[in-house]
Amino acid sequence: MMEHDLKPAPGSKHRRKIVGRGDGSGHGSYSGRGIKGQKARSGGGVPPWFEGGQTPLSKRLPKKRGFVNIFKIEYTPVNVCKLNIFPDGTVVDPEKLAEAGVIKKATKPVKILGDGELHRALIVKAHKFSASAREKIEAAGGKAIEI
Repeated sequence: MMEHDLKPAPGSKHRRKIVGRGDGSGHGSYSGRGIKGQKARSGGGVPPWFEGGQTPLSKRLPKKRGFVNIFKIEYTPVNVCKLNIFPDGTVVDPEKLAEAGVIKKATKPVKILGDGELHRALIVKAHKFSASAREKIEAAGGKAIEI
């Protein structure tokens, strides 16, 4: 078989319906639109969301509830196990964390969480600490200082 021999499957291609070309064509006079009415007119018809006059779905559903607390502070979480990349005695602050790639940017406040183990004595400066994180930092011989 050659590329020029390829043909679409029989019945998969249809000729466009030609309407309004006389009664002999089979699609004359009313052009398949029936007699009068909204759908027979040019530009006539109802939009897809119209529900025949019943209250539309957009009006039946309740309005959005609740509110957004504009004073909410979003912290960047950092687990204590991520702090093992720093050598002993390092002062770890949000800028150091951003430089090391632990967090993306030092723009948001940082919260240290207690997941994992800490094997180094570090001085950690952050905006918040979970109770377990503070415990683990102090147990490893370091300090947890809130900024």
